[in-house]
Amino acid sequence: MRLALIAHDELKDEMVAFVTAHADALGECELVTTGTTGKRIADETGLAVNRQASGPYGGDLQIGGQIADGAIDGVVFLRDPLTAQAHEPDISALLRVCDVKDIPLATNVASADLLVEGLLGDG
Repeated sequence: MRLALIAHDELKDEMVAFVTAHADALGECELVTTGTTGKRIADETGLAVNRQASGPYGGDLQIGGQIADGAIDGVVFLRDPLTAQAHEPDISALLRVCDVKDIPLATNVASADLLVEGLLGDG
């Protein structure tokens, strides 16, 4: 199982807390991340991650390409709908490719919990 994890700057702490809460199940997966989010996850949880470029340098697009190739099983993109900065990844392209490929995408911790429970049976 390959899961992509992306978080806007203001939600990186929440992403680390989410990964920590599901560390046993996520430890059984290959985690594909954008650069800074992946560094935080690896440093703070000890889980192995496959880091792509940081969001401003196209990491979200690299993940989108993997989704298009059928190489990602689910996406958690914790986005900040109120204060996202211009340099942060845009969800619209990822949302489109996930819809085309029928890949689940969670945009907040509540839906991310359900995604992990549904895909990995970790509830």
